[in-house]
Amino acid sequence: MDMLRLPDVTLHYDQSGPADGPALVFANSLGTDFRLWDRVLPLLPEGLRVIRYDKRGHGLSSCPQGDWSMGDLVADAAALLDALGVRDCLFVGLSIGGMIAQGLAAERPDLVRAMVLSNTAARIGHPAMWEDRIAAIRAGGIEALADAVMERWFSRRFRESNPAELEGWRTMLVRTPEAGYIGCSAAIAETELHESTSRLRLPTLAIAGSEDGSTPPDLVRETADLIPGSRMALIRGAGHLPCVEAPETFAGHLADFIAATGHLRPG
Repeated sequence: MDMLRLPDVTLHYDQSGPADGPALVFANSLGTDFRLWDRVLPLLPEGLRVIRYDKRGHGLSSCPQGDWSMGDLVADAAALLDALGVRDCLFVGLSIGGMIAQGLAAERPDLVRAMVLSNTAARIGHPAMWEDRIAAIRAGGIEALADAVMERWFSRRFRESNPAELEGWRTMLVRTPEAGYIGCSAAIAETELHESTSRLRLPTLAIAGSEDGSTPPDLVRETADLIPGSRMALIRGAGHLPCVEAPETFAGHLADFIAATGHLRPG
């Protein structure tokens, strides 16, 4: 178990692949831990240094008290990469992880060579929506939202054909510390990245699921269009977590992007 102690949080992370390989970093969605990427990793090209981590309040990372800003989440990612000696990574972020990717690329361009923005946006929802969700959790726990979240996360086909696995993802969600879910929800609520993301100039792949109930394809495309030269991939039949529903397709798009950016070539 790999842990990094920072001044106000301890982060749980995992590394695989050659220590001197090009770095590929994954950041997960709200309510999930880094097992989110389990199905994608075996399908990736060899030679990559793969790093996954649990953001604060999720998985085995600690859960500091109080609401957090997106700046806190970006600073956590930067501190982890600095501690691991990572530069010029390809950063893959899904949902809130994609917001972290955008913020990190803007704040620390030395750390991010290219990025994949999966099922995310420069703004997700609006403050009142997140305030209502936070209030619902404080009143009835994450369990009160769990069924609605599953409908946004997964297509109807997946939910109906994989009931046992669906229960596993639902359990992961409801076992997320309430303070962790609320803290990250508060960070999303106050985050608006259109201006900073529109100034980015780095290779970018945006991925959307056609059945995504949280960040629909048009919202993902709107964010991708902020970055000149970005490309867009739509995974049909998938919801908010295409890396779970369609790992082969997701990994194929990622592998093609790695090849196009030359991320496996030295230098």
